[in-house]
Amino acid sequence: MPRPLSPQTIALIKATVPALEAHGLTITRRMYERLFENADIRDLFNQSHHGETGSQPKALAQAVLAYARNIDNLGVLAGAVERIAQKHVALNILPEHYPHVADALLGAIGDVLGEAATPEIAGAWGEAYWFLAELLIGREAAIYRDLAARPGGWNGWRDFVVESVTPESETIRSFVLVPADGGPVVRHEPGQYLGFLFELPDHGVLKRNYSISCAPNDRAYRITVKRETAPGLPAGIVSNWLHASVGAGSVLKVTAPAGDFFLDRQSEAPVVLVSGGVGLTPMASMLETLAETGPERPTWFVHGALNGRVHAMRDHVRKLVASRENLRAHVFYAEPEAGDRPGEHYDASGLITAEWLVAHTPRESATYYLCGPKPFLAALTNGLIGAGIPPERVRYEFFGPADDLLEAPRQAA
Repeated sequence: MPRPLSPQTIALIKATVPALEAHGLTITRRMYERLFENADIRDLFNQSHHGETGSQPKALAQAVLAYARNIDNLGVLAGAVERIAQKHVALNILPEHYPHVADALLGAIGDVLGEAATPEIAGAWGEAYWFLAELLIGREAAIYRDLAARPGGWNGWRDFVVESVTPESETIRSFVLVPADGGPVVRHEPGQYLGFLFELPDHGVLKRNYSISCAPNDRAYRITVKRETAPGLPAGIVSNWLHASVGAGSVLKVTAPAGDFFLDRQSEAPVVLVSGGVGLTPMASMLETLAETGPERPTWFVHGALNGRVHAMRDHVRKLVASRENLRAHVFYAEPEAGDRPGEHYDASGLITAEWLVAHTPRESATYYLCGPKPFLAALTNGLIGAGIPPERVRYEFFGPADDLLEAPRQAA
């Protein structure tokens, strides 16, 4: 554990909250400008959260503000710290990378705040940064040790060969990956993800995380990836490349499984798996796992898709549910098409709502696992908690920057 922050530092950090509320996003944008002047450091980051969506500076600004507001009660941020550490492991972040971030952050504070960034303020933020950095470094070291020690485990980037590619819908494909060295893989927790490093022509080094969509095993992983082509948004560089250029025999660089969102396999309580779109990938891993472990645990698989053309893994889920009496599935299509047959391809039109979940699942005892776009998660999470479901029984995953939602710490599985 790092040395506790001094009372003077705590007071100075709290005093900077108004400045962070006013200028936090400008500071984090400037921080990344300074940080990315070093190409080696730039390549550590997932650039889709910068150039493609621009979401990371905003997320980090929220995280820095939350840290300052809670500097005297950091226990409320424990879940967020764990989430960031898991993301860092997936990106292969190491202790030697932290000084670069410190220099960029403290320099950005000085650039933006000017004379208001007194030596005392700079010193306090330096102490606060390294306090948090040492927490993360310690936790990440423990995760790395655990992964390396487990059967089939490894640290850093490992070569995997694509064994097969399966179209799951018009926009989604599954890729089965096996180690190029012929060895086993570490068994993941259902719901976790893998980190990937790609070197693409005209784009350089890119990093992405993709959820594992199969049950834990010793031989292979499966990822299920949507080709991102939403109107008005930049095309997903990596997802489009995977769909267009990756086939059986392709080699990809992969980090070991990571993530704090996963199925609690020790519990016997009912499970409700709720997903929207490609958010079904971690839920498929959980559902496969529950189908393999026997009929004891009641499970609901509730999925929302736009229509049948983009509904992934429909037949796979149907077979899993048919294999066990304790498994149930209910599918919503937001905009069914002429060829989509109710009762066969889907069960209801419209969107999944918290009201429907409360009425059709065991609200008194179930744990709800949710994954999908942010509006989907916000509506269902707030709706379930508003209906009286305890927050510790509403667990969620979203696809975005590691620091996002830091101001609303969640229950980790």
